Amino acid sequence: MSGHAIVVGGGIGGLAAALALHRIGWRATVLERTTELGEIGGGMSQAPNALRALAELGVEGRARAVGVPTHASGNLRTPDGRYLQQARPGDASALLAFHRADLHRVLLEAVPVGWVRTCAEVTAVRDNASSVSVGFGDGELTADLVIAADGIRSTVRRLLWPDTPPRFLGRTAWLGIAPVPGVPGSITLGPGGYFLIHPIARDRAYWVYVTTADQPGIRYEEEKTEAARRVATWHEPIPALIEATPDEAVIHIDICDLDPLPTYVRGRVALLGDAAHAMSPDRGQGAGQSLEDAVVLAAALAGEPAIEAALRRYDAERRPRTQATARGARKDGARTTSTAAYRALVTMIRLMPAPLWRKGIAADGNATWRWRPPHLPSPTTYH
Repeated sequence: MSGHAIVVGGGIGGLAAALALHRIGWRATVLERTTELGEIGGGMSQAPNALRALAELGVEGRARAVGVPTHASGNLRTPDGRYLQQARPGDASALLAFHRADLHRVLLEAVPVGWVRTCAEVTAVRDNASSVSVGFGDGELTADLVIAADGIRSTVRRLLWPDTPPRFLGRTAWLGIAPVPGVPGSITLGPGGYFLIHPIARDRAYWVYVTTADQPGIRYEEEKTEAARRVATWHEPIPALIEATPDEAVIHIDICDLDPLPTYVRGRVALLGDAAHAMSPDRGQGAGQSLEDAVVLAAALAGEPAIEAALRRYDAERRPRTQATARGARKDGARTTSTAAYRALVTMIRLMPAPLWRKGIAADGNATWRWRPPHLPSPTTYH
């Protein structure tokens, strides 16, 4: 089966979906509402499951070239600098860290030229039984399938899945990119919050401080000053990383996810990535699950005789896994930002034998990371 799909959203999930469709001989038109394609924000880490998805998309090598191994999950510290667990010299890292823009560029360069339209904000979606139409600006496109990869505040989800707004999780975060080389990855656990560091390409470090908040939308005149104040007594290089970050580059976000949806499919429309299952960042799986979505959806389209059957298969395969991952991330975030649970959490980690901890963070150390993608056909050349 082959056809034409409209992909709404030109972020990592949307580009991965377009590339996966290209692999199976479909055409795609990616509609992006902004004037220029690119990823804003900070860094991320990708686990083995996401790297396998990138391999199936044919871009793992290019992704690895812009990623940096990070031992953040192996270097756990307390605010005074003591290690609860520590990676050993020479340990292999299961995670690769990226600036979001670098991974986005890898995917964009692999998508066929002419497939992406910018300044195309979707305003309407209409299912026509044998096709589906999307209205944007003063235009309209009709295709065999629509893939909504337009993020946690998805327009397509709002139109077809009303009353599914994001849910504030009681946590907020400051993040930034510091031009500081040679900083190893780490996670520092403090009462009521944690500080994550990943080294990323071009001698930079990505950092994020996550803590609790009574309500969303609380902002400060000087966000960098506020972030620095909250961790002023924490060990180096935490204060130094914040200080080295340009004032205007410090981003303050509230952390939200989605309540579980009863389906990711409606007619010939499929939700993908954050539009379907936005999750807190506490397991580092947001982008990775969107990469998985793209591969599984393409495999279903390649393997089923009809779009309806393919979408049912996609929903059945992806919804349980992604919603379980989102639940786990929500619980992890609540635990690692709980002042009441802090002492127990630190004691548990400190007492865990180091070999057992390293086994848990190895490439196949947990069920999420052990995921294997379905096989996609070899790339198709279009003329």
